[in-house]
Amino acid sequence: MRIAFAADHAGAAFKRELIAKLATALDGAHTLVDLGGDGSDPQDDYPDFARALAVAVRDGDADRGILVCGSGVGASIAANKVRGVRAAICHDTYSAHQGVEHDDMNVLTMGARVIGIEPAVEISLAFLDATFSGEPRHVRRLGKVLAIEAESMGEG
Repeated sequence: MRIAFAADHAGAAFKRELIAKLATALDGAHTLVDLGGDGSDPQDDYPDFARALAVAVRDGDADRGILVCGSGVGASIAANKVRGVRAAICHDTYSAHQGVEHDDMNVLTMGARVIGIEPAVEISLAFLDATFSGEPRHVRRLGKVLAIEAESMGEG
């Protein structure tokens, strides 16, 4: 799996540490791609990096994405504006795997000012290890979500 990472100025150092720890934990099982946000510019705003990561997921350049900002909220909101992206803020492992299994979540957002690096590693691993269940009730619900997305794009 190809996993994209991005962060705004508030999450850049956290993102770097997260990538390093995940690289060790995953031991080459996945390709980790850093799409930026190095923290050097306070105008490195979350919408810019959320968009870059969301477009990479949408276009198939990444299978999943992990976004970090100060709270995780802004990055989640911005990423969800890109069609085909299902981003959610998760600060626990249950939400991270359940979001993939039930809702086909493809972007995880976290807040560098909210959780520590070790929980973030565990949450990321839960997200990456999960797969969409394909159960009829989950497919039905996802279809309804996609219908809302299409309607908001003027297609419904």
